[in-house]
Amino acid sequence: MSTPSVSFEFFPPKSLEGSFRLWDCVNTLAPLDPTFVSVTYGAGGTTRKLTHEAVGTIHRTSGLNVAAHLTCVNATKAETLEIAESYAQEGVHEIVALRGDAPKGEATFTPHPDGFANSVDLIAALAETGKFTIRVGAYPEKHPEAADQAADIAFLKRKIDAGAASAITQFFFEADTFFRFRDACVKAGIDAPIIPGILPIENWNGTQKFTASCGTHIPQVILDGFAHATRDGTTDLLATAIATELCDDLIQGGVEHLHFYTLNRPELTRDVCHALGMTPKVRLQNVA
Repeated sequence: MSTPSVSFEFFPPKSLEGSFRLWDCVNTLAPLDPTFVSVTYGAGGTTRKLTHEAVGTIHRTSGLNVAAHLTCVNATKAETLEIAESYAQEGVHEIVALRGDAPKGEATFTPHPDGFANSVDLIAALAETGKFTIRVGAYPEKHPEAADQAADIAFLKRKIDAGAASAITQFFFEADTFFRFRDACVKAGIDAPIIPGILPIENWNGTQKFTASCGTHIPQVILDGFAHATRDGTTDLLATAIATELCDDLIQGGVEHLHFYTLNRPELTRDVCHALGMTPKVRLQNVA
C-alpha cells in the first residue's frame, strides 16, 4: 500500500497571536511535503485582505505550493478577477473557487449586482485566463441548500465542466460516506479527482456546532467515544485514533490524496500523518 499525498488547509490570522499560530502550523506541517496548502476566506469574504497577505507570505517564505480561496461574496466580477490576477503576479497559480457563505446576519447568499452569480461562473472566468489550477468544493452528504444529492452532484459536474481540475470534499466521519459519493460522481460522468477532506477533531464542542450547520453526520460510536474521552481527558488520543482509522480505510479503498482541515492546530494532523507512515522530509526554504 502506497503512502498518499497530502494537503493542508489553514485560515488567515486575525491577531498577532493568530499569526504566530499560523506560522507554527506551517512550520510543523511543511516537512510532510504537502502537494499544496490552502488559505480560507472568512464568511462573507470578511478576511479577503488577510487571506491575500497570508497567501503571499506563505508562498514567499516557505516554498510551499499555495492555493488561495476565492469566493463570489461582496465583490464585483472585476474586483474578484483583480484579486486573482494579483495572485498570478505573485506566482500563486492555484485557486480554490467557491461561491462562499452569506455574510453574517444574512440567511442566504445574494450575488453582488455586478458580481458572479455562482461558483460555476467564477470558475469559468478563472479558467478563461489560463493562469490557474482550479479546485472546488464537494459535499458527500449534500450541500445544505441543495434539493437532494443528485442535484448537488449535477452542480458539481457543472463546476468540473467549467474548468475545475479537482474537488475537495467537506469533512465526514465514515469512509463509506465518501465511497458512495465517489461512485455516484463517477456514475454522473465526473472524471476529475475527488479529494476527501479530513477533520481531526481538535475541539469537540466546536465540531458538533459545525456539523449541525453543514449537515455532516456524526456516528453514534463517535458521540459515545467523546462522552467518555471528555470525562477521562483523552480527547486528543481519541481524535487521532478516529482520524487515522478513517484515513486508513480511505487508503485501503484506493484514495491517493488526503486533504486535512487543520484549524491552524497542527499537532493532531501531524500525528495522524505520522501514524499513517508519512515521514518528515528536509525542505529547502525559498529565500529568494
